[in-house]
Amino acid sequence: MSDSNTTDFTNPSTFILLGIPGLEVDYVWISISFCTMYAIAILGNFTILIIVKRDPSLHEPMYYFLGMLAVTDFLLSTSTVPKMLNIFWFSSREIDFSACLTQMYFIHCFSVMESGILVAMALDRYVAICHPLRYSTILTNSVVAKIGLAVVLRSGILVMPNPVLASQWPYCRTNIIPHTYCEHMAVVKVACADIRVSSYYSLSVALLIMAVDVSFISMSYIQILRAIFSLPTKNARLKTFGTCSSHLFVFLTFCIPSLSSILTHRFGQNVPLHFHVLLANVYLLVPPMLNPIIYGVRTKQIRNRLLRFFTCKGT
Repeated sequence: MSDSNTTDFTNPSTFILLGIPGLEVDYVWISISFCTMYAIAILGNFTILIIVKRDPSLHEPMYYFLGMLAVTDFLLSTSTVPKMLNIFWFSSREIDFSACLTQMYFIHCFSVMESGILVAMALDRYVAICHPLRYSTILTNSVVAKIGLAVVLRSGILVMPNPVLASQWPYCRTNIIPHTYCEHMAVVKVACADIRVSSYYSLSVALLIMAVDVSFISMSYIQILRAIFSLPTKNARLKTFGTCSSHLFVFLTFCIPSLSSILTHRFGQNVPLHFHVLLANVYLLVPPMLNPIIYGVRTKQIRNRLLRFFTCKGT
């Protein structure tokens, strides 16, 4: 292993993931926290999927999008946590070069996909609240399918250049990556080449996606808020606002850590490395854990199905 860290090579057969440099003594407690969050994410998202699938009354656009979000959350967390726990528990730090690039692609692909699904959910709420009589004619099953396909294609196409470019750089100094997973900038920073093309492209795509998605969601909720304040009764306003506030909270818990991680990687030279790595893990773990909890608690139909399920189990 020591030889592979220093000898010259253009394409290393493996990379070495260090984990969280500087926090090695805390790996047990960190791993327990991450494992707990992962378990909650898996259980919660599978529960959402099962409820939506089994209940015909939930076969509506809102719940289809929620199901898409649950699948994406499951895949996003699963693309990082198993390898991360291997590092913490078994010191299994090696990852194959092609496996690293594959992990890089899927992590960023699922992140972009999640943002797109949240935009679709904002569109769903806009139509439901601002055009309730036309809801079923606007968001038909075919339209929902097309939106889902567009979200998948957007993420897949925009993220693809990242691993393609990363595979072209020579890695002739080291194959050690100070991270828990193959994050794009963490990988290309160890290349002995001018990586500005990779850096500029990934940053431009990240900021473009963030700007477009935030703009769409903001416009949707401006119209939604106008519709809410025009409702005749206070109870109706509170009920409608409560439904939308959960979606806004979900978007913020995903958007803020994600943007912070992106900017810290490029402009946070004075930020401790362990803080950045922890932040990069938080934005991949916390939203998948919180999303099913938030929607399970705030969405009356799902909450009622859960209560009915546990009541039947108890009798």
